[in-house]
Amino acid sequence: MKIIKLIIISVLFTSPRVIAQEVPSTIYTLIKPDRVFDGKQLHTNWYVLVKGKRIEAVGEPSTIKIPASAKIIELKGTTLMPGMIEGHSHLFLHPYNETSWNDQVLTESRAERTARAVEHAKATLMAGFTTVRDLGTEGAGYDDVGLKGAINKGVIPGPRMLVATRAIVATGSYGPKSNVTEAVLPTGAEQADGAEGLTRVIRSQIGYGADVIKLYADYRWGLNETAAPTFTLDELKTAVQVAGSSGRQVVAHSGTEEGMRRAIAAGVSTIEHGDGGTPELFKQMKAKGIALCPTLAATESTNTYRGWKKGVDANPEAVKHKHEIFTEALKAGVTICMGGDVGVFTHGNNALEMLLMAEYGMKNIDVLRSATSVNAEVFELKDLGNIKAGYLADLVAVEGNPVEDIKSVKQVRLVMKDGVIYLQK
Repeated sequence: MKIIKLIIISVLFTSPRVIAQEVPSTIYTLIKPDRVFDGKQLHTNWYVLVKGKRIEAVGEPSTIKIPASAKIIELKGTTLMPGMIEGHSHLFLHPYNETSWNDQVLTESRAERTARAVEHAKATLMAGFTTVRDLGTEGAGYDDVGLKGAINKGVIPGPRMLVATRAIVATGSYGPKSNVTEAVLPTGAEQADGAEGLTRVIRSQIGYGADVIKLYADYRWGLNETAAPTFTLDELKTAVQVAGSSGRQVVAHSGTEEGMRRAIAAGVSTIEHGDGGTPELFKQMKAKGIALCPTLAATESTNTYRGWKKGVDANPEAVKHKHEIFTEALKAGVTICMGGDVGVFTHGNNALEMLLMAEYGMKNIDVLRSATSVNAEVFELKDLGNIKAGYLADLVAVEGNPVEDIKSVKQVRLVMKDGVIYLQK
């Protein structure tokens, strides 16, 4: 008898535990918030009916046929909105004031970095971000593909992931670096040059699971470590052509005027950071339908790590410049993605970027659109970013009304992904 008891205890405590199973397609859930932001507009007195992992109906109660078996979730005082979409994350990084980027790449084991990424993924989901575009593992190889697979299998909780795997840099442009020429160091991204080299590396990354191709159009490798372009225009055009033939987008890290000019001319899908933006370049982006992911939160965070006290000290030049380029992009009508470069700052604090977008001059409702329907459209996520019948049931409820007070997006009451509830307060 003791042996049987020991076996039962062993099974209970050692068997793999699946975090969340797929909801049966016959299960109905009716969500009753005070307001619904559907990805485009705010509505009062709307309900949302979920069947299995998809939205069955949305609208005024009189328009919805509610099954008697439906589970009712009352969410008084809240706004229900689509699961938010993080446009620029690095789940395999953690804040640079904890450990520098160089030391993370050079001294943290792959096991440690993956363990951290698991926690980062959970924190991201619990903050209401049900999808992330993860733009490079920064030296952790293709571990983002494995992390994505574990989430999709229900082994760990986390957001949907679009992964860029290793990202691509021009030879000699990226770090970490050493003055010892014989030293062989891991690099934060994969090196490639010329049409042949880029074609091979892009196809290789696609073969290993990349959903999107990220290139560094410039980096701090100019004279005296100034930022300067890396790839030529022809190289960038090759990358867009090769990736595009497989249906994948190319996104470009760029912080210089010339780097942006080349990336825009090549036809990338999004520009990350965009610090080299000018009125003319933003006009070109608008004309070509290229979106900007401004990463305001990363700029403010890195300056904070250097000692800047926001609200006490004068704004550093980098922060002033971010204000300027964000204002110019808005004036030009450029599509603005919500993406903060989270990993530079704390995972789970993704909404910091949204608060800064509003602070820098974007209307609250446009910030909400950027984090939902706009990101879904730019990233070609066809069943996400909106609360519509037939769309996937990725839903988030926040306390209050974020159209009136954007800070409400940090007060998360409910997180649902694929119809599964991960958080309910």
